[in-house]
Amino acid sequence: MTPETITLALPKTEWPYLEILMRITLALALGLLIGMERERRGKEAGLRTFGFVALFSAIGGTLSESFALASLALTALLAIFLNIQALLVTRTAELTTSTAMLVTSMAGILCGQGHTLTPAAVMVIAAALLAWKQPLSGFTAGLTENEVRSALLLAILAIVIYPALPRGAVGPFALIEPRAAWINVILIAVIGFVNYVLWRLYGSRGTEVAGFLGGLVNSSVTVAELAGRVSQQPDQNLGTAYRSILFATAAMIVRNAGILVVLAPQVLVSALPPLISMLTICCLLVVATLRRRDQEAAPLLSSHMKLDLPFSLWVALKYGALFLILHIAGVTTQRLFGEIGVYAVSLLGGLVSSASAVAAAASLAVKNAATPEVAAAGAIIATLSSALVNLPLVVAAKHPVLTRRVSIAIGLIIAGGIVGVVATVKFMPYLRALTEAS
Repeated sequence: MTPETITLALPKTEWPYLEILMRITLALALGLLIGMERERRGKEAGLRTFGFVALFSAIGGTLSESFALASLALTALLAIFLNIQALLVTRTAELTTSTAMLVTSMAGILCGQGHTLTPAAVMVIAAALLAWKQPLSGFTAGLTENEVRSALLLAILAIVIYPALPRGAVGPFALIEPRAAWINVILIAVIGFVNYVLWRLYGSRGTEVAGFLGGLVNSSVTVAELAGRVSQQPDQNLGTAYRSILFATAAMIVRNAGILVVLAPQVLVSALPPLISMLTICCLLVVATLRRRDQEAAPLLSSHMKLDLPFSLWVALKYGALFLILHIAGVTTQRLFGEIGVYAVSLLGGLVSSASAVAAAASLAVKNAATPEVAAAGAIIATLSSALVNLPLVVAAKHPVLTRRVSIAIGLIIAGGIVGVVATVKFMPYLRALTEAS
């Protein structure tokens, strides 16, 4: 038997060259991304180390699962040696760098196995966590105990309680679907919590900004606070208070539209023209006042504005109870009185919480308890009633000029919503016909 025959008889594996090259290149690029950040901070494990870890792990992931586990174990051993050296030299452990090295190894293994988006997303998140060390530390140091508790409560609502709820409809006449109702509660909680964080970050930079961000959390509380400040200083800040009230109203409209986008996009199609009309009038009124901006001596709102934390346990329970009441009332009145019942519930619900009322109207359309057009009308009625309820809060400030200007503005906003509803009723059938024809 010749040597050539022996060579041909040996088993061999041929990898697709381009495919393997792409996997290794992606792993190297991701490793260099982390290594660049570590190199910039003067760490012992820098650009080349993380590049080699990513390449080594990608090769292990390409070979087999056993080689992948071995590459991860060897990377962990390297991290141990790195920490021992750091403890001997600087007496501090390199825990962050070691963890980043293990994450890089896992991402390299995923690249070697043929994954692309998942390891890329993981490494981008890891690089962001490393690069944003100071902002994250500053943000954490500025948190209060109540804010941390609210964040934990939000996690409990989403991760602990939701999986424990029964599936499907329960109760008499199958009016309640616990999981579907709880999703709406979580959605309202997340919107309010994010908006509260934004208000904490940027609300003190200007009264108008604080008015908008406060309106995203609770427009009635924001308007009441603004009106109260004007009553304390009747000769100052009139223009700023007026613009901020308009911003708070616009924020409420934007928030309600966002709820429809997430819960029932088909309802938003019918509700969009009135919402755009109201929002446009708010913007035009703000632009008109900017031409004669008053010179205020001091801002009306500050970072100490009295807004409740969006999701203490009481507020979360209040949102849940209010949503369930509005949903049950909407379904019941719709069955008994048809569209009029839905509109009446939306009107009363908007006076208390337009977010809950809009979510309840959207849930009726999702469960086919009402048509998208009826649910959209209910959402618009809730939004209009929420804007209208701000007027008594301004009247309570006993400032005739502000009361007159806000009354005219709210009247125009409501008129814009009504015009949008009329336009929707008149032209929506033609639009749907064109859509179906296309």
